[in-house]
Amino acid sequence: MALRVRWPSSILVALAFVAAPAPAQEPAAKKKPDHDAMIDKGLEWLKKNQAADGHWEAQGGQYPTSMTALAGMCMLMEGSTLREGKYSDNLVKAVTWFMARAQPNGLIGNPNNPTESSRYTYGHGYGLLFLASIYGEEEDQERRKKLEVILKKAVEFCGNAQTKRGGWGYVSAKDGSDFDEGSTTITQLQAIRAAKNAGIPVKKEIIDNATKYLRDCTTARGGIIYSLANGGVANGQERPALTAAAVAAAFSAGQYKDEYAMKWIKYCKDNIPIGKGRLSHDEYQSYYFAQALYVLGDDRYGEMFPKEAKSGWLTWSGYKEAMFDYLKTQQNQDGSWTSGYIGPVYSTAVNLTILQLDKGILPIYHR
Repeated sequence: MALRVRWPSSILVALAFVAAPAPAQEPAAKKKPDHDAMIDKGLEWLKKNQAADGHWEAQGGQYPTSMTALAGMCMLMEGSTLREGKYSDNLVKAVTWFMARAQPNGLIGNPNNPTESSRYTYGHGYGLLFLASIYGEEEDQERRKKLEVILKKAVEFCGNAQTKRGGWGYVSAKDGSDFDEGSTTITQLQAIRAAKNAGIPVKKEIIDNATKYLRDCTTARGGIIYSLANGGVANGQERPALTAAAVAAAFSAGQYKDEYAMKWIKYCKDNIPIGKGRLSHDEYQSYYFAQALYVLGDDRYGEMFPKEAKSGWLTWSGYKEAMFDYLKTQQNQDGSWTSGYIGPVYSTAVNLTILQLDKGILPIYHR
């Protein structure tokens, strides 16, 4: 979930122009594309709704760790850093908030928060993603060293929380009786890859085991099922949102020709409508599907499936044309989006992430 600027198709031609040069005029200001205005309004809404201590939260004060990470990522995607930019102060507040809540065992977040205690791996994953993205731009040596310690412990926590099958659950394997499922697995996998990109050591087997888990969750039709904890896979159990997330994870690792990545993207093509209104888990789904299609660009799908007619390719420009127009119709006057039950911070952060992928600022989203 960019808009095309519809320039006038006619051009006025003055006959006097042939006879004599027109008087000098100030150059007309370039019209700002509509999607930039959408982004500006959304970011300003996030800025205004950041708490004094630096965090954001969902409806009823829920999920502050996840919401702070997702909102902070939007400000990084705008181009702001801890030292400069329009949202530098907001980022400093958010990082300070995170650093004060990093646990000695490596968990990012507060496991005693009643709104997160049963789902703390989401916050840990998104928090690790955000802090790893911050770390690469940090120039304050003292804070950089503190962040490095936090990130190393956070990656270690990921490894210790992983289940015997290679996935993650809503809490650690120990706290959750070795239960795992797809959505938290993707969150952890993308986070540790961002940490690795930032220079933080990550054991190869953590990523290998997580990749195997997603492959083991794949049905013959190419979709990802919810969980392996309760048995094997079967056609009809697929979750399009989880499959889109798996594609994004594979593409962020450069696995475009991977057998499973190709299965997943084909399943998504057949099962995910674009810009068609509310769907089950559509914000989570759109968050990851947009990342996958951005990496595809306009040609990579054809390289993956050279026998398919070009008219049937999945392309980033096609997604933008459908989805960005749709997002414009859904944005509130104050700049927020309010679809979904989690709340406007989540909806706004997801949509701003989608709208800003073209900026290509953060390594985790690069093509």
